[in-house]
Amino acid sequence: MRASLKEYQAVEAAALQRLNGVAEGDSAIARDAFSEEAMVYGCSGSQFSCGPIQNFFSDVDRVGSHPKFEARVDVIALEETMAVVRVLEENWDGNADFTDYLLMMKLNGEWKCVVQVYNQSSNTLSAQS
Repeated sequence: MRASLKEYQAVEAAALQRLNGVAEGDSAIARDAFSEEAMVYGCSGSQFSCGPIQNFFSDVDRVGSHPKFEARVDVIALEETMAVVRVLEENWDGNADFTDYLLMMKLNGEWKCVVQVYNQSSNTLSAQS
């Protein structure tokens, strides 16, 4: 059964909460979009990283905001208690583009990200060299 537009909007709002934290360079804004147990996995070039979501929060606070940062959110799939969201980010820290996938679950009536997986665009990796 297809989820209602209201549910899609609720998932999108949770993902946008995460993006607002990145845009502002303030993990306190993004934290509410994640479960306490959330994990992050990703690749920047050949460097693989994994760990608790605190690693992502630390990066957000370290990098801060950037005026050229832009992003979009696409809700790819939505079922009763789970959703997959794609986030495209450009100019994070002024020079890094990322694609993130967020696995979200409806926990206690709220949509929360439980796993974030990312890849840094190889184009922005070569530009940093």
